[in-house]
Amino acid sequence: MKPLSLVFVGLSITSSWGNGHATTYRALIRGLKALGHDVLFLERDVPWYAAHRDLADPDFCRVGLYRDLQDLQRWRAEIVAADAVVLGSYVPDGVAVAEFLSWTATGVTAFYDIDTPVTLAKLGRGDFEYLDPAIIPRFDLYFSFTGGPTLRRLERDFGARRAEALYCAVDESRYRPTGDEPRWDLSYLGTYSEDRQPTLQRLLIGPARRLPQCRFAVAGPQYPESVDWPGNVERVEHLPPEEHARFYGRSRFTLNITRADMIAAGWSPSVRLFEAAACGCPIISDRWEGLTELLPDGRALRVADTTDEIVSILTGMAEAERVRMANEARGIVLAAHTGKARAEGLVNTIREVMTGCPTTSHEEDQTCETTLP
Repeated sequence: MKPLSLVFVGLSITSSWGNGHATTYRALIRGLKALGHDVLFLERDVPWYAAHRDLADPDFCRVGLYRDLQDLQRWRAEIVAADAVVLGSYVPDGVAVAEFLSWTATGVTAFYDIDTPVTLAKLGRGDFEYLDPAIIPRFDLYFSFTGGPTLRRLERDFGARRAEALYCAVDESRYRPTGDEPRWDLSYLGTYSEDRQPTLQRLLIGPARRLPQCRFAVAGPQYPESVDWPGNVERVEHLPPEEHARFYGRSRFTLNITRADMIAAGWSPSVRLFEAAACGCPIISDRWEGLTELLPDGRALRVADTTDEIVSILTGMAEAERVRMANEARGIVLAAHTGKARAEGLVNTIREVMTGCPTTSHEEDQTCETTLP
């Protein structure tokens, strides 16, 4: 089949500072490159990302930086010619950008919501910061970070023509076991979030106080000075993606903590979940619907609700069980949650919209044309 020409307009691919979008886009678009597709990524040039660019010139796509909506129009020809144009969530002036793309693009148009539960909560409050519900039906596709019942809600309540899960993914060539000796008994990697902090307090800071002989680490920016860190918790202000694998490799266990809106929606795995698993780091997670369908509790990870449960895992799990659990999670993620797997899903869905026909053949349906661009 002929490779696709794709344009993404996203929050950032050049900087992972303070956001989870960059690593998600990198894994997906590396997968698209591996499949032979051409990608142009357009990113608003803002000072906070310009000061923290850790991938200014990717080797898997072209990047265009634009100053404002008027400057974005420099890429009008590429947008018109693209087989598909994908607008991401949290793009600055996202509503105006969506209007521009909807009138300019001639191929398939899609919205990629990497923040679906947050988006829906904002829309419920009448906050149209980066998406107006009136424009949702104009997109041919709504790719959602969240799966499960939320997909039908997007179609039923917001008029999405077709909502499909497009979970984040991991680049397995960059996230893999490093062979490092463990430095920390339990780690956590994530930007500060007010609604996650009580869980961090319960599942990491509390255990650190209970287990002074153990070592802990929290990596990520924007934590307020008011946080009272125990002496056995090491703080890392910012950890660029190229250091994530070693961070996980030096952790006996790592903690997965989920935003409140995403817990409420369920089916919202974070990129950190897949990255840690690909690195062979055993995971302890908070609880939400859909998690154990992706990584079964007791086999591929452990779910914990309380300080006592964390203490029990850290002090009571046998080493053979810890390694077995990590290997199980790694196998699941490498089989189904890589950037290439996500890219295949995205491309297949786009081709179905382009042709009005499923890309996989079904004996009971022989009515579709199968010539794909």
